[in-house]
Amino acid sequence: MTTFAIVHGAGDVGWSWHLVAEALQAEGHTVIAPDLPTEDESKDLTDWASTVVDALPSTSDVVVVGHSFGGLVAPLVAAEINASALVLVTAMLPRPGEAPGDWWTNTGYTDSGLEDQFWHDVPPHLAEESQKRERDMSETAMSKPWPLDAMPAVPTHFILCTEDRFFTPEFMRRVVADRLGVESVELAAGHCAQLSKPTELAALLATYAA
Repeated sequence: MTTFAIVHGAGDVGWSWHLVAEALQAEGHTVIAPDLPTEDESKDLTDWASTVVDALPSTSDVVVVGHSFGGLVAPLVAAEINASALVLVTAMLPRPGEAPGDWWTNTGYTDSGLEDQFWHDVPPHLAEESQKRERDMSETAMSKPWPLDAMPAVPTHFILCTEDRFFTPEFMRRVVADRLGVESVELAAGHCAQLSKPTELAALLATYAA
């Protein structure tokens, strides 16, 4: 079966994906979702990617999944292991040489002005636990240019969350068209779909298994 290598977002931890992992594992897949060294100023995005690669039991038949800020890291993993597929979930999409800190201006991002942009559709007990596990982000990761010359040459898919209050669907549709040029699959969920719609998200991810 397929191995899913999940790259969590900024300030997050692998725990956020435990419900998706359970659903995929119930279908016989292997799932890894390591905690990235997001607070370590000595580490950059390449080191974050190495954390994921090092956690893999095998580099054969791997689908790499990147969520939110993890969209800048997941392509590095996919390129390193020649992944079977790359799946980006309401994720930031990089350009070669672009520093993550510049992404917001370059894409024309504006705050939606909506309240509770992350957990509005997450069950309260999961939202509370997720907030307890939040971590800081290193400046190193934000300031270094994205290191690849292009997105990796692997099948690439985008899952767009239509109830996302952080990366709104209107904004993300434009960014995906501009930077990725693929047709998104849409999921009725907020930014943290891995906690609000884990079963539905796992079912979508499973369709990308070899």
